[in-house]
Amino acid sequence: MTEQLPAEIVSANRLLTAAEFHRLADVPPEVEWFANISNGHTRRAYENAVKDFMRFTGIARPEEFRTVTRAHIIAWRDELTGRGLGGSTIRHRLASLASLFEYLCEKNAVTHNPVKGVERPKTESGEGKTPAIGDYQARELLGAPQADTIKSKRDRAILSTLLFHALRREELCKLKVRDAQHARKGVPHLRVSGKGGKTRYLPLHPGTHALIHDYLVIAGHGDDEAGALFRPVRNNRTGKLIGAITADGVYKLVRVYSAQLGFEIGAHALRATAATNALDHQADIAKVQEWLGHANIATTRIYDHRRTRPEDSPTFKVTY
Repeated sequence: MTEQLPAEIVSANRLLTAAEFHRLADVPPEVEWFANISNGHTRRAYENAVKDFMRFTGIARPEEFRTVTRAHIIAWRDELTGRGLGGSTIRHRLASLASLFEYLCEKNAVTHNPVKGVERPKTESGEGKTPAIGDYQARELLGAPQADTIKSKRDRAILSTLLFHALRREELCKLKVRDAQHARKGVPHLRVSGKGGKTRYLPLHPGTHALIHDYLVIAGHGDDEAGALFRPVRNNRTGKLIGAITADGVYKLVRVYSAQLGFEIGAHALRATAATNALDHQADIAKVQEWLGHANIATTRIYDHRRTRPEDSPTFKVTY
């Protein structure tokens, strides 16, 4: 093998051994598809869906996916329905499998996507299931962390960031210190790394900007530009506080404060609240779509409740 390599390349310089190179060349496209999914949340969702399908069909090897027909998909869909799973869950599982077969089509491993044409459960309604809270509840929540401690200052900044910028939990956890230090045309902006590796820049609300500044001053990591913005206040395992707060930590944080106020919600409810509030106050829906990082405006419309408000009904426009 060495004699066949160009003169300037020697085996000591290669990062892969010959055996490793050939093993990677033989990786089935089914495995490639999964390995190429970088988002942790998406990976877990797709893995759960594919494993469920494999259990149902008895598939044991990646290559066996190439013999799957539409009849297999329909039978699985019906079995999921028989288990009592909701329409949204079934649609997501079918979408996961469709993504796999779309990749296999691109690799010419299969001739068509068997998920296409399979009827999916109808959407229950045009509205999202995550409840948005009222304006007065949002104000109460923003004021809930009252102590003059690092934790309270951090939590106030987190709640404000969620309620005024509609971030997903994962997006908030990925924020670096430098992401809150951007300025465009003299206006502070928040740099957000969203789904699919897409980056968006959101004008930073003045109140949130001040809360983040106060938190960084007392926490002491404002100069660590490449470090996590929001960090845990306790770390019993390592004794260090350099990692980012986890998505589960953000969920629990919102859950605890909202429960204290008498309305127990999760972190995603704050995203729904911000989106609903912006639309209710006549924000342009296309701009809200971009603000939320939605690929499809139909997803944004889930938060638009203006068409269902009684006062906007044509009933009250009729005059005789």
